[in-house]
Amino acid sequence: METEGFPQLEIQRKSGAEPFWSHGHPLPMTLLHFWQWAVSDLVSNVTRGVLAEYIVASALGRADGIRAPWEAFDLLTSTGVRVEVKSASYLQSWYHKAFSRIVFTIRPTRAWTAETNAWAIESQRQAEVYVFCVLAHQEKASLDPLNLDQWTFWVLPSAVLNEQVAMQKTCSLSGLLKLHPAQATYDTLASTIAQVAHEAQRTT
Repeated sequence: METEGFPQLEIQRKSGAEPFWSHGHPLPMTLLHFWQWAVSDLVSNVTRGVLAEYIVASALGRADGIRAPWEAFDLLTSTGVRVEVKSASYLQSWYHKAFSRIVFTIRPTRAWTAETNAWAIESQRQAEVYVFCVLAHQEKASLDPLNLDQWTFWVLPSAVLNEQVAMQKTCSLSGLLKLHPAQATYDTLASTIAQVAHEAQRTT
């Protein structure tokens, strides 16, 4: 029996060289031009969040596929650990007089499944491990989100969030540090995630 409706699209990874088309002919603008137009501001809240996911994915060796923005969690490690990535920055693209306060969204969510377009009944934290990424650089003239030395990473099992902050929707950096997350650099991020996940599994 066939399911009614339209099935989920199978998305292919693009190169950027794909042209736009009109009347059966390629135009002198490509997908790369769109990417340059749309996401060159890497400091903006939306783009920085996606960039943080990519950075974590690359550290895990999982950046060769395609981002699935509607999955219940952000990334899946090679060993099957579900990872949620959050980001924040002291500096913003726009004019501001003071550093931004570092706050992360940690609210439980209802999982949505793309294959069936169905929502889970209960809200919960979908990932086993959270990675909190802070673009920590504090000089605007030299700010470069592509410089991984300007980022700091903290890794925390979701079980700690569930135990300590329960249904809390946001968490400040100072509040996060009270939960004793494991700090990492880009070079140590993969091993830190693996270690935190392993320790969390041992205690459950």
